[in-house]
Amino acid sequence: MAPWPELENAQPTSEKHTVKADGDQSAKPEKGKETEKDDTGAPITKIELVPSHSTAALIEEPTEVEDPWDLPELKDTGIKWSERDTKGKILCVFQGIGKFILLLVFLYFFVCSLDVLSSAFQLVGGKVAGKFFNNNSIMSNPLAGMVIGVLVTVLVQSSSTSTSIVVSMVASSLLPVNAAIPIIMGANIGTSITNTIVALMQAGDRKEFRRAFAGATVHDFFNWLSVLVLLPLEAATGYLERLTNLVVESFHFKNGEEAPELLKVITDPFTKLIIQLDKSILNQIAMNDESVQNKSMIKIWCKTFTNVTERNVTVPSPENCTSPSLCWTDGLYTWTIKNVTYKENIAKCRHIFVNFNLSDAVVGVILLITSLLILCTCLILIVKLLGSVLRGQVAAVIKKTINTDFPYPFGWVTGYLAILVGAGMTFIVQSSSVFTSAMTPLIGIGVISVERAYPLTLGANIGTTTTAILAALASPGNTLKSSLQIALCHFFFNISGIILWYPIPFTRLPIRLAKGLGSVSAKYRWFAIVYLIIFFLLIPLGVFGLSLLGWPVLVGVASPIILVILLVVVLKILQSCCPGFLPQKLRSWDFLPLWMRSLEPWDKLITSLTSCFQRRCCCCCRVCCRVCCGLCGCSRCCRCSKCCEDLEEVKDEPVKSPEAFDNLAMDKEAQDGVTKSEVEASGTKIVSSVTAL
Repeated sequence: MAPWPELENAQPTSEKHTVKADGDQSAKPEKGKETEKDDTGAPITKIELVPSHSTAALIEEPTEVEDPWDLPELKDTGIKWSERDTKGKILCVFQGIGKFILLLVFLYFFVCSLDVLSSAFQLVGGKVAGKFFNNNSIMSNPLAGMVIGVLVTVLVQSSSTSTSIVVSMVASSLLPVNAAIPIIMGANIGTSITNTIVALMQAGDRKEFRRAFAGATVHDFFNWLSVLVLLPLEAATGYLERLTNLVVESFHFKNGEEAPELLKVITDPFTKLIIQLDKSILNQIAMNDESVQNKSMIKIWCKTFTNVTERNVTVPSPENCTSPSLCWTDGLYTWTIKNVTYKENIAKCRHIFVNFNLSDAVVGVILLITSLLILCTCLILIVKLLGSVLRGQVAAVIKKTINTDFPYPFGWVTGYLAILVGAGMTFIVQSSSVFTSAMTPLIGIGVISVERAYPLTLGANIGTTTTAILAALASPGNTLKSSLQIALCHFFFNISGIILWYPIPFTRLPIRLAKGLGSVSAKYRWFAIVYLIIFFLLIPLGVFGLSLLGWPVLVGVASPIILVILLVVVLKILQSCCPGFLPQKLRSWDFLPLWMRSLEPWDKLITSLTSCFQRRCCCCCRVCCRVCCGLCGCSRCCRCSKCCEDLEEVKDEPVKSPEAFDNLAMDKEAQDGVTKSEVEASGTKIVSSVTAL
C-alpha cells in the first residue's frame, strides 16, 4: 500500500488536495491522478484522498433504536459480596433486614392511607353519591346506570360500597336486577382509578412514568372495552341476568359464615383510630329515607344498648289498635299497647374526630389532604427502597421469575397462572385497588413488565368478585338471593371480559392502548391528568346530564360524536394498512389544523400558563430568600439568593469540521496550534463525514 501523501499544501476547503511529489514518486502519474507543474517546474500530482485505513473509529456507526418498553437493568453499584470483609457482610445482612422491615412498614401505611382515602371520599361526596340512586326513571336507562356506577365509585373510592348499596336496593325491591347490572359494570370501571392516581406519583422520571402509567391504565382499558361490548349485549339479550338467575336457582345456597377479613384484621386497629363511619346512612339515602338526610356519617357511639318495652300509647281510633283485646277507651282517649324501642348510648368511639363538632365535608377534606400526603410519601419511599434492594442478582432472579414464560409448548400456560396468582393475592388483601396500586411502582421501576401486569390485573378483577360472593353468602335470608345474584353478575362480567380480551394475542388491545397512552403521557405529562378528568368525570357527568333530559336528547347528541369517532378509527386503520385505497389528501392528517392533530400546540399553551404561575411563585420565593438572607446575614452570592434567578443554559451545538480534517490523525498535523486538549476544552464536537477522509 502506497504511503500517505504529505499534507503541506492541503487546504481545508478544497475538495481535491495537491501534494508535491518526491523524486521516487514523480516518474509517471497513476490512473485517477492529474499531473501539473509549479513555478519551478517540479511536477505536482493532484490526487483525491482515499478513505482512511486507520484502526481509529472515524465514522460513527448508527446506534440501534432503544425500545422504551424494555425493562431496565437494575445494576448493583455497591460493593460486591466477595469483596466485603466479615464486618461488612454482617452489616450488609442487617441493612437488608432493616430495609425489608421498612418496606413492610411503608406498605402497611400505604394500605392504611388507601383505606382512609376511601373514607375521606365518602365523607366529601358520599351523600351526593347516594342521591344518584334516588331517580328510578334514570336507573332504567342502561347507559345512565353505567355512568352512575362510575361516578359513585369514583366519589366513594370503593366498589364494595357502591355494590353494597345496589344489593340493598335490589333486596328492598327498589331496583330490579336488570337495572342493577349496568351499575355493577360502572363500578368495575370506577375502581380502576385508584392505581391510575398512584401512577401519577412516579411522574418525576419519564421512563418510570411511561411504564407505571401504562401498567395502571391497562386496567382502565380492559374495563372500558368490556363495557363497550357487553353492555349493549346485556341490554339486548339479558344474558348475565339469565345466567346468574339459573345459577342461583340451581344451587340451593344457605347462609354461611362471614367472609374472612384477612387484611382488615391488620389495618383496622390503626384506621379506626383515625375515623369511623356509619355506612348504613348511604344505604338509607339511596332508599330515599328522609330521616337521615341531615345525619352525620361520622360514627360517635360505638357501643349502644337497644331495649324493647311495652308501653301504653294513645291512638286516634280503635281501628289503630294493635289488637281488639289490647284496646280500651278512657274518656276521650283510645289506648293500646305497643312495643317501643329504646336506644341507649353507652360508650363513644375512639377516633380522632369523635369530640370535634365538624361537618362531614370539613373532616373529609382534612382526611383527603392528609391521606394523599401519606400516600405520596409512602409510595416514594417504597420506590426508593425497592430500587436499592432490587439490584444485581436479586433483581435478575425476580425479573426472570415473574416475566419469563414456561418452555415451549407450554408458554401459553404462564398467563393463566398469572391470572390465578392475581386472583389469590387479591383474595388475601380483599381489594383489587390495593393489589394493583401496590403493583404499580414495581411496573414503574421495571421489575414487572406491562405484558405480565395485564394477566395479574385480570386476576385481581376475579379475586375481588370472589370476596363479594363470600360476603353475599353471609347475608341474611331475605337478601341472600339478590346479593348473591349481583355478586355473580360481577363475576361473570369479568370472566366474559377475559374471554374477549385475553386468550388470543391479537385481541389483547388493552396492552397496546395502554402503551400508546403511556408514551403520550410520558412526553406530555399533563395529558395524564386530562385523561383522568375526561374519562372518569366529564364523560360520565355528560352522559348523566343528557340522560336527565331523556332518551331523544341523549341519542341526538351522542350519535354524531360516535359517528365521528368511528370515522376517525376507520380512517386511521386504512392509513396504516392500505393507504392506496384513500385519496392523496386523506393519506395523512396534514389536512387538519395543527391543534386538531397534534398535542404540541396544547403543550406550548399549558407550558406558557404554568411558566406564568412559576414566575409568580418565583417572585414570592425571591422575597422569602432575601428576607432569609437579611436575617441570617449571608452574602448575596449564596445559593439561597440565587435560587430565583433565571439562568439560561447554553446548549452545545455540534460543529462540523472541514472535510480535510475529519481524520483525527490528520487533525494533529494539519491544524496548527490546535491541540487535542484545546479542542476538548472548547466543547466542540467533531462530526465525522462519510465523503472524503
